[in-house]
Amino acid sequence: MGFARKDYEFLSEIGLSSSNLGCYVNGSWKGSGPVVSTVNPANNQKIAEVTEASLQDYEEGMQACNEAAKIWMQIPAPKRGDIVRQIGDALRTKLHQLGRLVSLEMGKILPEGIGEVQEIIDMCDFAVGLSRQLNGSVIPSERPNHMMLEMWNPLGIVGVITAFNFPCAVLGWNACIALVCGNCVVWKGAPTTPLITIAMTKLVAGVLEKNNLPGAIFTSFCGGAEIGEAIAKDKRIPLVSFTGSSKVGLKVQQTVNERFGKCLLELSGNNAIIVMDDADIQLAVRSVLFAAVGTAGQRCTTCRRLLLHESIYERVLDQLLEVYKQVKIGDPLEKGNLLGPLHTSTSRKNFEKGIEIIKSQGGKILTGGGLIESEGNFVQPTIVEISPTADVVKEELFAPVLYVMKFMTLKEAIEINNSVPQGLSSSIFTRKPEVIFKWIGPQGSDCGIVNVNIPTNGAEIGGAFGGEKATGGGREAGSDSWKQYMRRSTCTINYGSELPLAQGINFG
Repeated sequence: MGFARKDYEFLSEIGLSSSNLGCYVNGSWKGSGPVVSTVNPANNQKIAEVTEASLQDYEEGMQACNEAAKIWMQIPAPKRGDIVRQIGDALRTKLHQLGRLVSLEMGKILPEGIGEVQEIIDMCDFAVGLSRQLNGSVIPSERPNHMMLEMWNPLGIVGVITAFNFPCAVLGWNACIALVCGNCVVWKGAPTTPLITIAMTKLVAGVLEKNNLPGAIFTSFCGGAEIGEAIAKDKRIPLVSFTGSSKVGLKVQQTVNERFGKCLLELSGNNAIIVMDDADIQLAVRSVLFAAVGTAGQRCTTCRRLLLHESIYERVLDQLLEVYKQVKIGDPLEKGNLLGPLHTSTSRKNFEKGIEIIKSQGGKILTGGGLIESEGNFVQPTIVEISPTADVVKEELFAPVLYVMKFMTLKEAIEINNSVPQGLSSSIFTRKPEVIFKWIGPQGSDCGIVNVNIPTNGAEIGGAFGGEKATGGGREAGSDSWKQYMRRSTCTINYGSELPLAQGINFG
């Protein structure tokens, strides 16, 4: 059966149809759960149907995945790296179709959709090199004829629960690393972006099949909270990576901790940009525009708070209001548009409620603040003048709403930056080395990402991504994040015939 609209026909090039099975279990596609429709947020019209997973499908998938883990962990890491290389190559061949799907189903503009898929390709490249560098340490022993060393071994299975705003990139951060580390992956994609989950899985499954490997190495489910809860409770999954709100993340963490599992949490952000009196204002304004308006304000790294030094407050604000007027809003697939819709009609309602709360707490709307009449979930990009102590400023409104506030000193700006529960990303605009090093030092930003003269969003994959406080403390993607996907053993080997004890203990 064909698609309802001709412009959806490209989806057949990435293995999708108007009706799709939403579970990849033991190397085959199935689904015995509810049938749901996925919609285009630009017009709220149906794209296709998906049959979600049932708990029976989940259990079947997990049993097969558990068996596949015994095979995958024994394959040498560089060979596992070659499989991930092939996944990257498969993604390259479908980069534009997958990017277009991200834009269609999630709602971000096409360049961002393509960029998201490119991020997974970059992660594949990173992971290939990593597969030859999963190094342990040799540690000097205090005892004669003894050797101490560290061994890193796979955990077995890594559960990955992703959110709608980056429906496939976050999978890439986790799965590429987990796979080269010798783990199987169980993925539950966001309930509102099931087509992306299916299309990504089909590419990975094709590579596994081509290499005569068990399909259960990569198991995926489309579904809602029921499947997520099953992953959190499952003792067969030593590590669960969860991306979403701080509220839900706390529940996931508590559930996983009850069974002594490990969590990787990527939760809410409430990110600030500080503009000092010596800043390059043009550079700062361009950065704020991308950080606050990109992805319609639905990145966890979106700039939500703009702190302006009192001496340049009016100048920066005037320039920012001028560029906001030039933002083209519309269909994210149309060239030139910079702001697409919010992801769901519920998100649009939350924006509307949020504006009312902002006004009730003394916020002054400088631009925007309203809905855009259309079939889709479009809202106006909004700038609000408000006190940093207002309660609403402490919360994350997942929309293109920017709070602007004044400060007098660097100390005051850092205090405002650190005054919210979340601690993901932050940035300062300045030319002064003493300010830069104060900002990135122990009495500076308390965030996991601390930038200078760039936006809060758009992180590269080479660094570890994640935040502190209510952002969850997890680290994914680059640097040494791989260590979270393996278990470390300290091994002491006695190759002599005596038994000297540590700390010089004489025991008989």
